[in-house]
Amino acid sequence: MKRVYKITLLFGISLLAASCHNNKAPNYQYFPNMYESVGYETYAESSAFKDGKEGQLPAAGSINRGFEPFEYENTTAGYELAKANLKSPIDSLDRNNGKGKELYEIYCISCHGAAGNGKGKLVEREKFLGVPSYKDRVITEGSIYFVVTYGLNSMGSHANQVSSHERWLIADYVLKLKSQL
Repeated sequence: MKRVYKITLLFGISLLAASCHNNKAPNYQYFPNMYESVGYETYAESSAFKDGKEGQLPAAGSINRGFEPFEYENTTAGYELAKANLKSPIDSLDRNNGKGKELYEIYCISCHGAAGNGKGKLVEREKFLGVPSYKDRVITEGSIYFVVTYGLNSMGSHANQVSSHERWLIADYVLKLKSQL
């Protein structure tokens, strides 16, 4: 009796599998775009975007991920405002951890020198001339932060290399160097 059930079950499964196949009509294709995708040329106009442009601009007022806006504009007036009004948000415990000195030695020492006298290795080798000493300048933590953010004269911006917090640490260390000159 068990043998009859097994044969019947096997025959039923075979019949079911054979009945699903039809040579006149092909099987259904799930996600046909994956099998027959449309090829696009690189940088070609496309109807996927508005007005046939290659891409879309970001929404108005949007900010890049990780970007911190700086409220002072990159002008002489912005520099003067930052010099007069901008104060460091770093607390006293964070100022004395040695990180500012580390960052200064990585990014600033080659031009400004270890003592902040404007006699770094690149100045000694005459790659850059006219790097001022901190002793001769009227600087505040706001003006230092502004210059590290935007750059000034032949010094370029370091905003992409150091974060906002690290720029404040560098500004604090520069003021310590100025007090020692």
